Amino acid sequence: MSKQTSSAPKPLIVQSDSSLLLDVHDPGFEEAREELSLFAELEKSPEHIHTYRITPLSLWNAASAGLSVDRILKILQTYSRYPIPQNVIETIRETIGRYGKVTLRRSSNPNLLQVEVTDSAIREEILHTRKLEKYLLLKGEQILVPLIHRGSFKQEMIHLGYPVQDEAPLLEGEYLGIELRPKTSSGRPFSLRDYQQDASQAFLAGNKPGTGFGTLVLPCGAGKTVIGMAIMAALKTHTLILTTNVAAVHQWIDELLDKTTLTPEEIGEYTGSLKTIRPVTVCTYQILVWRSNKEEEFPHFRLFRERRWGLIIYDEVHLLPAPIFRITAEIQSIRRLGLTATLIREDGREADVFSLVGPKRYDVPWKQLEAQGWIAEAECIEIRVDLPENLKLSYALADKRGKFRIASENPYKLMICREILKNHPDDSVLIIGQYLAQLAELARELQSPLITGKTPNPERERIYGEFKRGAIRRIVVSKVANFAIDLPDASVAIQVSGTFGSRQEEAQRLGRILRPKQKNAYFYSIISRYTTEETFGAHRQKFLTEQGYKYRIELWDPKELT
Repeated sequence: MSKQTSSAPKPLIVQSDSSLLLDVHDPGFEEAREELSLFAELEKSPEHIHTYRITPLSLWNAASAGLSVDRILKILQTYSRYPIPQNVIETIRETIGRYGKVTLRRSSNPNLLQVEVTDSAIREEILHTRKLEKYLLLKGEQILVPLIHRGSFKQEMIHLGYPVQDEAPLLEGEYLGIELRPKTSSGRPFSLRDYQQDASQAFLAGNKPGTGFGTLVLPCGAGKTVIGMAIMAALKTHTLILTTNVAAVHQWIDELLDKTTLTPEEIGEYTGSLKTIRPVTVCTYQILVWRSNKEEEFPHFRLFRERRWGLIIYDEVHLLPAPIFRITAEIQSIRRLGLTATLIREDGREADVFSLVGPKRYDVPWKQLEAQGWIAEAECIEIRVDLPENLKLSYALADKRGKFRIASENPYKLMICREILKNHPDDSVLIIGQYLAQLAELARELQSPLITGKTPNPERERIYGEFKRGAIRRIVVSKVANFAIDLPDASVAIQVSGTFGSRQEEAQRLGRILRPKQKNAYFYSIISRYTTEETFGAHRQKFLTEQGYKYRIELWDPKELT
């Protein structure tokens, strides 16, 4: 809710190209930043002025989450230092006005869907767009879409600029009696937090037409798994859960057994080593996209048709592998739930998540949950250190990728890790990086266990278990630990290298230490000064900056490390 009065300072400048400039030093900055994140995307976040942009997808996601044109314009008017350009007002009205201009509904033929178009000009555009021809049938004045093309039609329509309001019926899956426990299996009281209840209701929406599919966006540590289970309990149907790795599969299974009435016999694991299909089946993305060669079909896609699933949950939906979009386009009659901490995809396919899994139905700012005590308060520190003299010539002569690797593997980073660990002797610490040789050296020098993609799953789970119990205080991990790993006592993360400018990776790595605890969390990112790593680091930080996190910059002198 906008709180500023007309006489209060105005931190925002709205420009005619739909970019928004937000003054970091204005007293209204924090409040305005929280409101803008509802419908605009952060582009740049230097020290003094942050730049946001209003895009069609950001507006359509806002509209799908219940934000009206009037509310958006009210926010802009409340915080804008100058009058809003008229063309921006019209662009917002026109763009959100496109949402729902095209609707899919049931037809008299159960194998066909009817396309309703409210505007004759849009109708003509649809009929004369070549890419849509193969998905359409004409019967008199009716435009029809075969069920098999339901998702592909929606994909093409959003690229055309008209997101489809899909109100065609969804299939009921096979019944499964499942309830949430009032107490966990260990005897602790269990109930949904208010925002978890709100998120599940936003998805279910009373089973009205056009609901039952969509994406819920909540911070790491906010209990997205619990929300998924609440939706399963409400729908009481066979459920397929897709997640990122075997450790995440086991965590889902443990949570289901701990907090629901499901029995072990009702839950199946579908991974590389075990393939049991049961009323609730938890599967990795990796096994689904496995095939022996690029010419053959994906053999494990048959899992989508093995049972009469009533719900498919896409955990960490921002990581959904591209081939699974294809099968998701074919199963649009099944309820689909996406769970994520960020809608950002580094491959730019956010529009396909919107069309095929579903639009954003609920979003809660990270700092809001931090203020309420549901996630840990985190301090972000970027440590900059020079390259050693003996690497500066190699760096200067390297290509772009080589420059990034030299900067990432700066040997001074090991010394900085030692110093950070001295300052956190009693904390549980994750040391996270990109390059395996660097991580192996860190693990050896710091006498800490190492987990990479090559670490067998039983060994990974043994190390994670010892870390949770406090038997070991620090582990060195590659990017396999970026996602869906529950290490509730971790309070310090040291990022020694990252995947170029990946914003979602930065968010997920901070998320490893955000589980609520009695102490503050610390996220250190070590950057080689005067290198490309500074540029990529600034890009990685954009999403967290949008969420209200500030990075404190520290310059470390190599002479003090040696």
